[in-house]
Amino acid sequence: MEFAYDKETQELRERLLAFMDEHVYPAEPVFEEQLAAREDPWSTAPVVHELQAEARRRGLWNLFLAGHPEHGGLSNLRYAPLAEITGRSPRLAPVALNCAAPDTGNMEVLTMFGTPEQKKLWLEPLLNGEIRSAFAMTEPEVASSDATNITTSIVRDGDEYVINGRKWFITGALNPNCRVFIVMGKTDPEADRHRQQSMVLVPRDTPGLRVERGMRVMGFDDSDHGGHAEVVLEDVRVPVENLVGGEGEGFAIAQARLGPGRIHHCMRLIGMAERALELACRRALDRVAFGRPLADQGVVREWVAESRVAIEQLRLLVLKTAYLMDTVGNKGAHTEIQAIKIATPRTVEQILDRAIQVHGAAGLSQDSPLSGWLAGARSLRLADGPDEVHLRSLGRAELRKYRQR
Repeated sequence: MEFAYDKETQELRERLLAFMDEHVYPAEPVFEEQLAAREDPWSTAPVVHELQAEARRRGLWNLFLAGHPEHGGLSNLRYAPLAEITGRSPRLAPVALNCAAPDTGNMEVLTMFGTPEQKKLWLEPLLNGEIRSAFAMTEPEVASSDATNITTSIVRDGDEYVINGRKWFITGALNPNCRVFIVMGKTDPEADRHRQQSMVLVPRDTPGLRVERGMRVMGFDDSDHGGHAEVVLEDVRVPVENLVGGEGEGFAIAQARLGPGRIHHCMRLIGMAERALELACRRALDRVAFGRPLADQGVVREWVAESRVAIEQLRLLVLKTAYLMDTVGNKGAHTEIQAIKIATPRTVEQILDRAIQVHGAAGLSQDSPLSGWLAGARSLRLADGPDEVHLRSLGRAELRKYRQR
């Protein structure tokens, strides 16, 4: 086995680490000030555009797009350590590199399934960071852990599709620069349950599409990049040319989209855990309780050790998953993708909780990023499929091996 990064990846790591030290970390307080001063509470802070320009200048752009080096994309294995670094500043670094969800997944969908016209109209400006986008699948009225449950209807009427439905927790939808929605709905309720769904592109200014409200996640509004919104579609009409792929292919496209998305989240979570552990160690060395530093308390040392062990375990599993995705494809890496999706968010949740405990009340306050990160990690136990769905599927697959003997 070879555990060292290749020469090109190491060079990119060094370049990205320098970018983080020289630009991203210093921009964090500026970012907070600009967010507080915005007239439009959902618009992008100006410092983000400055960071994006610098990232492009340094060749740190669209790194996520595996298998598409013409756009700057790297293999999953090469991207993994870079995505981890961006997770150390989750609100700034991914978007600075044009590697932030949901745009990443939408760009992957358009790259794989978009028509030449769709790529020109939507993919190119997304790749250039000129616009943002949203992915509208989750619905409030059904258990979205089963994507076949969705009730949004997409009905063909001549040369148009008519869309009716309600979506929620649609990431980035409130950002005024979000110009297009990829909407998943049912085109044929009578078909096989995995062939009922389709996806269509809906420009933001289409009549009948209404962003109803922003959703809070454990009290946080995520307004830094467009929040999470409830979206209503009432008799929304789009040309049939806005269909992504073919009718009945929506479920399969969603699965193709979610595989890379799951590993990207896990990569970034490891970086978040690393920075949380760093913050906890610095706090433990700085604060004195009962006559000695917190770092001298046995329980704190145990927390630090447990966190280090967990991070190393997660990183190895994520790197193995990335390697398999590159070599045998997402289907061949299905077990590992499910394993990282189960293990990473809940383990990082524990690491963040320990870091908050070391910080005391400060860890819960706006003076620390830890509580916001904890909300984000907790939400990822639901996003892209809840833990229970992945546990059910993985357990069933494991048992199947022995039933066949």
